This record gives sequence, structure tokens and C-alpha cells, in this order.
Amino acid sequence: MAELQEVQITEEKPLLPGQTPEVAKEAELAARILLDQGQTHSVETPYGSVTFTVYGTPKAKRPAILTYHDVGLNCKSCFQPLFQFGDMQEIIQNFVRVHVDAPGMEEGAPVFPLGYQYPSLDQLADMIPCILQYLNFSTIIGVGVGAGAYVLSRYALNHPDTVEGLVLINIDPNAKGWMDWAAHKLTGLTSSIPEMILGHLFSQEELSGNSELIQKYRNIITHAPNLDNIELYWNSYNNRRDLNFGRGGDITLKCPVMLVVGDHAPHEDAVVECNSKLDPTQTSFLKMADSGGQPQLTQPGKLTEAFKYFLQGMGYMASSCMTRLSRSRTASLTSAASIDGNRSRSRTLSQSSESGTLPSGPPGHTMEVSC
Repeated sequence: MAELQEVQITEEKPLLPGQTPEVAKEAELAARILLDQGQTHSVETPYGSVTFTVYGTPKAKRPAILTYHDVGLNCKSCFQPLFQFGDMQEIIQNFVRVHVDAPGMEEGAPVFPLGYQYPSLDQLADMIPCILQYLNFSTIIGVGVGAGAYVLSRYALNHPDTVEGLVLINIDPNAKGWMDWAAHKLTGLTSSIPEMILGHLFSQEELSGNSELIQKYRNIITHAPNLDNIELYWNSYNNRRDLNFGRGGDITLKCPVMLVVGDHAPHEDAVVECNSKLDPTQTSFLKMADSGGQPQLTQPGKLTEAFKYFLQGMGYMASSCMTRLSRSRTASLTSAASIDGNRSRSRTLSQSSESGTLPSGPPGHTMEVSC
């Protein structure tokens, strides 16, 4: 019998002929960058096709972060400054992300034909299960702005078991009343669609200041090749139904919620009212100073810090250290104790010490952030 010889394999991933270790390292880095750029998918739903981009790989026993943008924006123009912020990288390394574009809002989207019936916001929410089924994801943490916050709230009401948490920026859960409807129609006679949408996104102070940010987004919306599609999304938002939140009632969000609004935002009153209607033991209200109408664009650092606290309160990223927000904010906390029998995770968004540790405590408070 021939004697068996022990063979040692020194290279688990052998180099291609003529390839140096430096070249191989560059190729691996290029592949990683390509992965980080995200993969775009489209899926058919009962209400039409929807496009979404997935970044990262799913993590075991962790939900996906799913974002939904506001009117006049898409997933990139709404969320790119936030998710590309330096401190956000710790979060995105721990969660797979799904950035949803509302139908016709994705880059390069063709203009819908004349007479096309755009989905209602309720129908947009009903598209999300098709996305999760396609990706085989069971639960999400939703991050929505404006119309997107409404869509994710509607989805959470219909599918509470699949939503572990919500970050809702500039949410207005109320349907337009007759006075609002009349004012909207009157404004439409004197203002263009881009100007009306800009007034929805930013405060009058920001628009009057005409900063570089305002100029950028005015140019994006005014010269959008899919402006007709944007108008359809805008009309669906203005025809939204009331979410009928009621504190102590049957219609409420059953997951931890962080409500976010800028102190000069057009939707400040609506978010404050929404906070008064949700369960105080599950809801945290973050009012950000000097952030205007779009805090994810103007204050990504502070919003990232608050998001980390929110995730820690849900039992994720327990070892993450946070100091920026604890140094820069003034906080007013009012909390009520709660115990959730369905989950063992502590849900809280509370103050940290200067060392970056997060004391345990229940949610349900207001936090104002300022520099």
C-alpha cells in the first residue's frame, strides 16, 4: 500500500497567475466597494412594480433597516447624507438595509402614461410585504420621512408582528380637513408643484435663506425628469386617510417608536400631536434644534446618535459608545415604566453618561437636542 503523504495547503485563496498580493488586495477591496454600492431589485405587487436597493448582507436574528422617502425625493436624495455619515457606519455594519423608492421615483424612472392611477399611501404600504417576501426577511426597523413615515406607520398597523421599531421623521398622521384642502387648492393656483413640495420639505425660514442645500434640492425637484410622477405621489399624500391613532385605543403602534422633527419644521405641530396620541411607554419624541425641515439632511450626526440610542433600547448594539449627543444636547425626560411580556429586550431612549454607557430605563419621554 502506497504511503499516504501529508500535504499542506498554504494559500486558502490562491492568486491568479502573475497576480501579486497587492493586486489581489486591491481586487478584494474593489469587490467590497461594489457590494457596498448596493444591489437594486424590482418586484411586482398587486399595485404595480416597486424598486428597492439592498446594502449589506442579512445578519442572523436581526431585522433589516427599511427606509421610505418623502415626496419630491428618492431613497438617495432623502437618506444618502444620513447613511453616509461617518458615525452611521457602525450601524450599517450591523444591519442589512433596504431603501425603497416609491413607484416612479427611482432614478431613470419613465414617466407614467396620462391617466395612470397612482397607488394610494395605503396601497404603497401594502407593497412592502412583497418586498420582504422577495428578500425572505421576517422583520424590519422602519425609517421614514414625511409621506414615507405615513406609509411605514400604515404598514406597521397592518403587520405589527413584522415591525420591531419605527423612526418617523415629520410624520403627519391626520387626513387633510376641509380647511386644509381648500388652502391646498388655493395654493395650487398661485404656486408651482415644485414650490409646493419645497414648502412641504423645508421651513419658510430655510427657503427664504436660500442656502446651498435649498438651492440643491430646488434644482433637483424643479428639473426632475419625472416631475409628473412626483406630482402623482404628492397627490396621494394629500389624499391620505387619517391613521386614527388614539392613546389607550385599539389603533396604535405596538412597537418602539422614535418621533423626530426639527424645531422649525413645517410639520412640528403634527408630530407633537402624533406624540400625544401614541403610547407614552413605547414612544420617544426627539425635537432637534437648528435642523429645519429635514433633520436627516441638516443634522445627520445628532440623528445618528439618537438612532444608536434607539437601537440600544431595543437590545441591539449594546457595546456601542456614544458621546456626541450627550455632550451637545439639553434633555427633558419624563418616563413611565413598562414591561413588555412579548419581548425580553429593554426598550429605552435615555441619557448616557459622559463615558458613553447607556443606563437602563423605560421609553416615553421628550428629548430636545441643541448645540
